[in-house]
Amino acid sequence: MNPTVPHRPPRHPEAAPWLFAASQLAVLGLWWAAGWKIGLAALALSHAAMLWGTLRPGSALFSPVLRRLPTREPVVWLTIDDGPSDDTAAMLDLLDAHGAKATFFVVAERARARPELLARIVQRGHGVGHHSGSHPSAAFWRLGPAAMRREIEEADRTLRELLPGYRLQWFRAVVGMANPFVARGLKRCGLARVAWSARGFDAVAADPARVVARVERGLAPGAIVLMHEGAGHGRSVETMAALLARLQALGYRCVLPEVRE
Repeated sequence: MNPTVPHRPPRHPEAAPWLFAASQLAVLGLWWAAGWKIGLAALALSHAAMLWGTLRPGSALFSPVLRRLPTREPVVWLTIDDGPSDDTAAMLDLLDAHGAKATFFVVAERARARPELLARIVQRGHGVGHHSGSHPSAAFWRLGPAAMRREIEEADRTLRELLPGYRLQWFRAVVGMANPFVARGLKRCGLARVAWSARGFDAVAADPARVVARVERGLAPGAIVLMHEGAGHGRSVETMAALLARLQALGYRCVLPEVRE
């Protein structure tokens, strides 16, 4: 039986910006009442909290986030980011060969360019998640409301048009970093945010053995494993093959979670 997880889109997406604005008014009051030294310290702390909530991938400061599956069974949720790509078809064949299921967190622009691969993911019994419109890896964490709306809401419409009848439920922030403006788009699209608990930095590391060893350090029942396809070093498929073989040797199954509303 697959683990059941709650589906939790943000309920109050406007709360974080308003709370931050209120905190800055409080800082001004403290600055006036207690002097610049204490006021400056309070200002630094308030901004540090915002940065921590944005830059830490597992932070739930601005929106709920799923970090692992609630189970003691030897199962993991394998998630594959950044497709569709030239690697997608081979990844699907590998998953089939190991009897494994995965969720592909896809980029809307890439899905629009290769809709046949997107359809094939679903036809083969795997899941599709939302991984932004254009994957602005260097800038996603600092996008403002309008740009974030394009990356989430407009991209969501694209993915739903490409997969008529498919229910999109999951979103992964680019590089895992979600600023306060992510929550509004997630609520409007009915998406819940997913992070991870095991990763091997396979998007940059070209040695499959090192990647698998890093993933293994984070393995535990219910782990959410972060992997990628289409990495620039060209070894994503080879790395996935090594990981699937290692998971099988350790007795782990790759499953898709059941959703509890």
